[in-house]
Amino acid sequence: MKNQITNAISDFFFEYETPRQVLLRNRRVGVVCRVIQLGVLAYIIGWVFIYEKGYQSTDIAVGSVFTKMKGVGYTSINGSERVWDVADYVFPSQGDASFVVMTNYIITEGQKMGKCPELHGKHNCSSNADCEGGSFKRQLTGECVNETKTCQVLAWCPVEDDLVIPDPPMLMSAENYTLFIKNSVTFPFFGISRSNLVEGIDVGYIRKCLYHPENAPLCPIFRLGDIVKLSGFNFETIATVGGAIGVVVDWTCNFDVAVTHCKPKYTFHGLYGNPAETDKARASVGYNFRYARHYMEDNISKRTLFKVFGIRFDIIVHSLARKFDIIPTLTAIGSGVGIFGVATVVGDLVLLYLLPKRAFYKNMKFKYTDAKQDSERLGLETSDCFPFDANARQGQGTGQTDVPDSEAGSTETEVSKVRY
Repeated sequence: MKNQITNAISDFFFEYETPRQVLLRNRRVGVVCRVIQLGVLAYIIGWVFIYEKGYQSTDIAVGSVFTKMKGVGYTSINGSERVWDVADYVFPSQGDASFVVMTNYIITEGQKMGKCPELHGKHNCSSNADCEGGSFKRQLTGECVNETKTCQVLAWCPVEDDLVIPDPPMLMSAENYTLFIKNSVTFPFFGISRSNLVEGIDVGYIRKCLYHPENAPLCPIFRLGDIVKLSGFNFETIATVGGAIGVVVDWTCNFDVAVTHCKPKYTFHGLYGNPAETDKARASVGYNFRYARHYMEDNISKRTLFKVFGIRFDIIVHSLARKFDIIPTLTAIGSGVGIFGVATVVGDLVLLYLLPKRAFYKNMKFKYTDAKQDSERLGLETSDCFPFDANARQGQGTGQTDVPDSEAGSTETEVSKVRY
């Protein structure tokens, strides 16, 4: 028992096993195998390493965005002149990454809480019975006003009339407003921080630059009209009914080169569709909301109501950084080497099942042995214990090769070798 254990341990540490291979010369199988291997090699080099950059590790940035608007608008309605500055047309005013610039509006001044008739076309009536409360969004008083033939409501009076949207928009001058974007990103995995105020973007440059996709692609100051144009919209159309535009700050960086090459790229996208479309199924085109300015007059609470049509801007930061890493490199190489086995599998399928001489090739590939070993075989003669020697001698007289492997596929019923 001790010797058996010793021999087992010795065999485990000092013996090496290698699979048996059969080399076959067949053009069709060889071409199929090489074509598949070339395809796998092209996939590994072209897709995994060059396109997908499988030799690099990746990281996504943590970033912040600060915005600031500049510009002054002017309106004149019925001889009433008004100047609109940033505090009037930007909502909210804190410089967030998402904000609205007012481009058109409907104003209802001097509203106070009371009872007044509804607009014509809304809640029409011929008698008080048509104005029962609880049936509509507004609080009806149950009285039908004969002068307007509409129901009386308890609301902020006079009620808002928003049936007609001003066209052209009231603040067409918003086209020349400017937007300043300040963005900083940090890639925690690589420990690198960047800002869109990159090298060369100093105070003097910012004071005179204006973004242009070719002439000034790194300038952080944007004209609203240019943003709308680059997003595919017509400014007058979107300013009339409102809309939404996304400004994407793209940080796609390769840190295998100098960090100074990591610079942002700006792209612009319309987020709610093209307002010029005539698809009737697209309901509620545009963007609007209401807000009110409250004040006291003669101890009476009043308000000025604005229905605001504007362009909503969303500053979206997209980031992806890459850098060489030995672990993904070895993983990609190992996966590619494993895929090379597909060529062998396909070659075997063609060889063993599709070619006319598949039976011959099957005999060449597989060697069959008899698993039965009786205890009496230990007493066989030497000539029986070494059948290959006898076969080799017989082969010399018949012109057959003396290499035992040339008889692959034969069923061995004798013990090939016995150790004494």
